Amino acid sequence: MTISGERVSEIGRGYLILLGVTHADTLAAADKLAERIPVIRLFEDEKGAMNRSLAEIGGSVIVVSQFTLYADMEHGRRPGFSNAAPGKVAEPIYNRVVERLRALLGSDKVGTGRFGADMQVALVNDGPVSIELLA
Repeated sequence: MTISGERVSEIGRGYLILLGVTHADTLAAADKLAERIPVIRLFEDEKGAMNRSLAEIGGSVIVVSQFTLYADMEHGRRPGFSNAAPGKVAEPIYNRVVERLRALLGSDKVGTGRFGADMQVALVNDGPVSIELLA
C-alpha cells in the first residue's frame, strides 16, 4: 500500500481487510471482530479444503479504513455516506481492531495505512474468496 508515492505497508500471504464502521459499531464489536479474524478457516489444507486459519499459516493482514463500504446507492446516481460513522467515531474503532490484531498475531503481522488518507492499495487475489464479516 502506498500513500503519496511512499510504500507504507506490505504483506505476503494473508488478508486485506477493508474495515467499514457504522454508527452502531462499538469497541466491544471491534474486539469481537478482531478475535474472529485469526481463526477463520479460509486457507487450503493439504487436501485443498478451506480448513486452515490465518494463525495456522502464520499469515499477515493489512487493515484499511473504508467508509465507502456503507455507501447508499438506493436513490440517484451519487452515493450517500450517512450510514458510515464520522471519523471521530470510526477512528477509535478502527484503531481498536488494529491493536487487538497486533496483540493476537504480533505487531509484525499487521500492517495499516493512515486513517482517512488517500491510499493506493494493490492486491493479488490468490483464489476466489472475498467475504463480508460482521462482528
